[in-house]
Amino acid sequence: MSSPYPELTLVRHGETEWSATGKHTGRSDIPLTEAGAEAARRVADRLQGLSVATVWTSPSQRARTTCELAGFGARAVVRDDLAEWDYGAYEGLTTRQILADRPGWQLFRDGCPQGEAAADVGARADRIIREFREAGGPVVAFSSSHFLRVLAARWLGLPPEGGANFVLDTASISVLGYEHDLTEPVIRRWNLK
Repeated sequence: MSSPYPELTLVRHGETEWSATGKHTGRSDIPLTEAGAEAARRVADRLQGLSVATVWTSPSQRARTTCELAGFGARAVVRDDLAEWDYGAYEGLTTRQILADRPGWQLFRDGCPQGEAAADVGARADRIIREFREAGGPVVAFSSSHFLRVLAARWLGLPPEGGANFVLDTASISVLGYEHDLTEPVIRRWNLK
């Protein structure tokens, strides 16, 4: 079902060595694996014919490369606010490793020492949402899982911690939009592979 209202299409980057092994990858600039690059190329087929006024990408190599391989690189504007969650002291660690030292830890509730809390990520998501609404046209944005999950929560008016209720696979496509009018933000599609 198509919508007469602008849509914000979200694309999570393709697989990296760290995403494949569950390591928290915030600000480390990890390249796509071969499988990740191939999945990014397939994003081009899945987005073929999409009418887009603006293309935004996270500054990370993994998001920028996904954007390029999906066919949007020439139009992309790097947006620092689309960067993945800053994991601080937990950068490069798996959840299992973190839990061994900090039982009961949950990213969306507890944040990361020397990194960001959910409220910090939520503030960046709010700026992206505001700029999308001001753009007045369809936008495609390439970023990373935890940031995009917070963005979806904020789109729906949930607290940033609400991002814990969503999951995103690598090279997935999701669409934020509206139902009856611009006062009813909804998730139109989520985690499409």
